[in-house]
Amino acid sequence: MYLLAEQTTGTMLIPMFILAYLLALIGYGAWHSRRIRTQEDFAVAGRKLTVPVLVGTMLATWIGTGSLIGNAEKTYEVGIAMALMPIGSTLGILILSTVAARVRRFERLTVQDIIEERFGLLPRVLSTVAIITAYLTIVSYQYRAGGAVIHTIYPDLAEWCNANLVGLNTFLRQNTAWTDASWGSVLAAMFIIGYTVLGGLVSVAYTDVVNGVVMIIGIAIGLPYLLHAVGGVQGVEAVFAATPEKLKLIGPITGVMAINFMLPPVLLVMGEANLYQRFFAASSARTAQRAAWLLIGCVLVVEVAIIALAFVSSAMEPGLPKAEHGHVILLAAKNHMPVLLAAGLLGAAVAIIVSTADSFLLVSSNSLVRDVYHRFLVPGASQQRLVAVSRLTVVLLGVVAFAVSVFSEKFFEVALWAYTVYGASITPALMATFFWRRATAAGAAAGITGGALTTVVWEAVLKARLPDNLAALDAVLPAILVSIGLLVIVSLLTPPPKREKWAAFVAG
Repeated sequence: MYLLAEQTTGTMLIPMFILAYLLALIGYGAWHSRRIRTQEDFAVAGRKLTVPVLVGTMLATWIGTGSLIGNAEKTYEVGIAMALMPIGSTLGILILSTVAARVRRFERLTVQDIIEERFGLLPRVLSTVAIITAYLTIVSYQYRAGGAVIHTIYPDLAEWCNANLVGLNTFLRQNTAWTDASWGSVLAAMFIIGYTVLGGLVSVAYTDVVNGVVMIIGIAIGLPYLLHAVGGVQGVEAVFAATPEKLKLIGPITGVMAINFMLPPVLLVMGEANLYQRFFAASSARTAQRAAWLLIGCVLVVEVAIIALAFVSSAMEPGLPKAEHGHVILLAAKNHMPVLLAAGLLGAAVAIIVSTADSFLLVSSNSLVRDVYHRFLVPGASQQRLVAVSRLTVVLLGVVAFAVSVFSEKFFEVALWAYTVYGASITPALMATFFWRRATAAGAAAGITGGALTTVVWEAVLKARLPDNLAALDAVLPAILVSIGLLVIVSLLTPPPKREKWAAFVAG
């Protein structure tokens, strides 16, 4: 007879399993961290990653909290129509795959290295600002997701903190978006920061492979089990008989919603610094190209499977309060699966969160160290000092991201905002690097600045003053139109770049 996760033994076994898994990750990362000698080792793993490792680390990096919590939140509200949403990110990866080999041949460390070589220093500085702003926002909601997982499997932690830290608890709830799950976010942040400090991309890449395997196994077991538990397809249909629109693949998502949901991931993935960093870390240009092709199918399958898992889970957990919609997969695992299966699926959730958070935190650190510290402050720093400063920067930025995390309650909206800031500012200039020889430094700087500012102004100022039909549109469409428009217009109004500026980048 199966033991359910909600029983006493299961309640203790699941957190023990998760803890053992995290300790194993630390040990595995520590073993690989012995190879860290230079900033290149820390940032791009010594450029030695093979195809399986590249696919594993890119998949684990891209499939993050936006998929586990954000898409689950919208699936609970919209229904199975959310299964169409991965089309956006898959299309973005397809486009990105066309430049993978060229990216590797440049042998740089960051996206900003490419932008500076093509457009000069100013666009590089603007790109660094956009990356750190967007990526720390992404790290912040990984912390919140980690807190949600910890709170789900071990609610006694919040109860103890609320009972023993009354003054601090009252202050945080009155002045921030603090919840019971935020106590778990503290532990999640501590682990993610410490783990990233440990070994840079060397440990991150290899443990991402482990995380990717755990993720796929957890979903592959959890989805059919919960579908069987709810009574199969007929059981799902019975649950949603009163809300039949949730059973429709076409229709529930309007055109405006599709733009809001799909365009930000498309833009982010085409310029995603983590994926470019993995291409830099490949053992060869051919390796980078093959890994990019394989990633297309992997992302499509895994993202659709997570949305299907969220939909079936919502049939298992109908009537949840709105604040728990994004946690539906976690709750279904805990409440309706045998303890070992629940531990495996919740372990997959932890894998998804950790593998994304450490990567985005690492890119932010590399950007700040390479583009500010090494470039302007201490250009003669030794490799050992650069590694030490990189690790210290991980800690500082990790703490900043945690501070950001306690001021936002929504996963999906925060994710789309961060995607838009990055995608609308950097992606057009980065794509122009490879596909438009007439793009100029002034055009790139104007596009990057215009895309980022439009995102902020649209969301913070204009949206509340616009008619309802325009207010329903998120910042992504106006921001990308402004960014591309400025890039093209300013480039055409300024002298064309010399051939040596674009010859190595532009295809054909």
